[in-house]
Amino acid sequence: MKRVFVLLSLLLLFVSGNAQQKANYKLAEKLRNVSFGSLVGKYSMGIFPRQINDTDKFWFEFSTEDGRNFYFVDPAKGEKRLLFNPTDIAQGVSRITRKAYNEKDLRISGMEFSKDLSKMTFSMDGHYEFDFKTKKVRALEEKKNSEEDNEVIYSWMTFSPDRKYILYAKNHNLYVKGNKYKGMDTTEIQLTTDGEKYYSFARDPEEDKEGEAETNARWFKDSKHIYVVREDSRKLQDMFVINSLTKRPTLEKYRYEMPGEKDLCQYELWIIDAGEKTANRVPADKWTDQYIQVLQPGEKGDKLFFQRFKRTWDEVDICVVNTETLEVKELIHEVDKPYRDYHMQNTVILNDGKDILFRSERTGWGHYYHYDGEGRLKNLITSGAWVAGPIAAIDTVGRTLYLYGYGREKGVDPYYYILYKAHIDREGVTLLTPENAQHNTSFLSSRRYFVDTYSRVDMEPKIVLKNNQGKVIMELAKPDTRRLREMGWRAPERFTVKAADGITDLYGIMWKPADFDPNKKYPIISSVYPGPFFEYVNTSFSLDDSYNMRLAQLGFIVMSVGHRGGSPLRGKFYHRYGYGNLRDYPLADDKYVIEQLADRYSYIDITKVGIFGHSGGGFMSTAAICTYPDFYTAAVSSAGNHDNNIFNRGWSEIYHGVRESVNTVKGKDGQDSTVYTYSCKVPTNMELAKRLKGHLLLVTGDMDKNVHPANTLRMVDALIKAKKNFDMIVLPGSGHGFRGDADAFFERKLWAHFAKYLLGDSSADYESTIEK
Repeated sequence: MKRVFVLLSLLLLFVSGNAQQKANYKLAEKLRNVSFGSLVGKYSMGIFPRQINDTDKFWFEFSTEDGRNFYFVDPAKGEKRLLFNPTDIAQGVSRITRKAYNEKDLRISGMEFSKDLSKMTFSMDGHYEFDFKTKKVRALEEKKNSEEDNEVIYSWMTFSPDRKYILYAKNHNLYVKGNKYKGMDTTEIQLTTDGEKYYSFARDPEEDKEGEAETNARWFKDSKHIYVVREDSRKLQDMFVINSLTKRPTLEKYRYEMPGEKDLCQYELWIIDAGEKTANRVPADKWTDQYIQVLQPGEKGDKLFFQRFKRTWDEVDICVVNTETLEVKELIHEVDKPYRDYHMQNTVILNDGKDILFRSERTGWGHYYHYDGEGRLKNLITSGAWVAGPIAAIDTVGRTLYLYGYGREKGVDPYYYILYKAHIDREGVTLLTPENAQHNTSFLSSRRYFVDTYSRVDMEPKIVLKNNQGKVIMELAKPDTRRLREMGWRAPERFTVKAADGITDLYGIMWKPADFDPNKKYPIISSVYPGPFFEYVNTSFSLDDSYNMRLAQLGFIVMSVGHRGGSPLRGKFYHRYGYGNLRDYPLADDKYVIEQLADRYSYIDITKVGIFGHSGGGFMSTAAICTYPDFYTAAVSSAGNHDNNIFNRGWSEIYHGVRESVNTVKGKDGQDSTVYTYSCKVPTNMELAKRLKGHLLLVTGDMDKNVHPANTLRMVDALIKAKKNFDMIVLPGSGHGFRGDADAFFERKLWAHFAKYLLGDSSADYESTIEK
């Protein structure tokens, strides 16, 4: 009897445990509506100030559950009020059209204001005028279009600044003709003659269609000179994908560079004189396989500023070329080991080249340096053990720079965008947004005021107007999140832990189910992206964060955290941690973070750990479950670049490193010449396949031209040869980003995979998880 009782108790315990581990698909589907079509998602979380005439006054619209309203703001007076009563507009237009309009959701456009701001014209089922004093709406006669108003504009047209000429490509060459609406001769003039497929002046170098085509060439302000970076990809090899959804499956090919290859795209800088009908290549060559990027054309059309990068990406030149003589002058030469960060690099040309603002990491921290037009260093602008980031605005008259910075303020998350003011001609910054949050600023054209929208993942946006001294003038609007919270949505929680070195602080966020019970045990899932150019760990308030919030509702703790090597926002030493180790650098940190969280929170079940990610995150999730097979139980890897040796050449060579070999070769004429060769070898996930123990789901779109499906298929081949069990899904017609039905299918397979292997709930299939 006692034995029966024990067995019965164990059975009840087993049943009870299983009941607690059932995936809560209903809750996940409910909160999925927050992101897809929910009314909550239509409420405003920020504003866009629209300036009125040439003043600092502006208006904005903002939606809450009370409807859409329009507001007028006068910063100088510190005034904010309704721009108009929507009822007045709705009823006024209705009297004219005899139609009904929803006054709580007015759809008006084209708002323009009289000089004295007493009246406003707008479009809403017609063209009208509204008198702010009388509150009357008056219908306006439709203006008779002039010949210029009837001008037909096509996408292939690139107009000169004076709109007298039209630039375009045809048969891979450049052409120009006059604009008849400006009274110009429309005779077509051919400017170049050597254009061909893959060495084209057209935006699409592969397209062979007849007729006019778009071009990347651009006009100088003088409406005479033209510039373009011309790409020569004739020696590049083809890549292929197959579109299985066409009537007869179609082969699609495209040119693609792989790491270490000999034949790459070559970049040429060209200057065209439309008046003289000449086209010349600028003698800008310095390094083998260099990359060229235009910075800014001169105001008078007499010069063009550009930069060139060495293939090893550890040297860069800032140059200027004279458009008449084609003489190239090197202004700034920068050596940056092991590589110059392309995503954060910034060079700003001011006052027609008299001032150059150059961002450099020469001290180990990204900062701005002021050079004159001859390339002489005049002064530092920012300095210290913090990172100066993107420029938000520049006041050239006041010689003032407004820029974001990271990690300067103690106690503030180093990933938060914090706004500072600096003077171009001297060193030092002034803090303008001291709030411990992520800031997004929008300056008015006078630079006297800016709208500051700041938030955290656990704090809804605060929307305020500030002056350029950082003083708060007024709150502009407050987002409506009442219904969101009624639905059960809960904000993620921030946390700080250590990296695997036990020293470096790492910052992350964690999602819990809406029905979270601290007395229960929850599997933990790591949502990953390794960088290295950016860490997809949200820092601002969001109704949804990719799949993370919804995945947590099934009964998981979901977390996302930055890793050493993942972001340039933390300084050069942190960012370059992964150089030469593109596969393995984030793995130890991710594992150690989960261990710390499990030690910190008793509700985390560290015996059930999952990991998933897309693209670089797909690469990382597979590497993690194979590197630590006894730690991670399940992984979902979508569109992963499992073999970076066949992935984007720039990515692999920059972030893993490319070796340059210099050899002297004797030619047929007996003369010695220097030959440069390059090699790059990145460790692959296939090398780890034999170590897999857990449950891996591999997913790819068959039309992915970014991370080719071969990346996933090579991993599949390695797993088969290693006699490993795994699951795989190919999404027909999908590219690198999943969309529509394919994305919904993928997300629910993601849910089902983790429910099965972390919760022990294998009851779900695709149909049963769709909300009926």
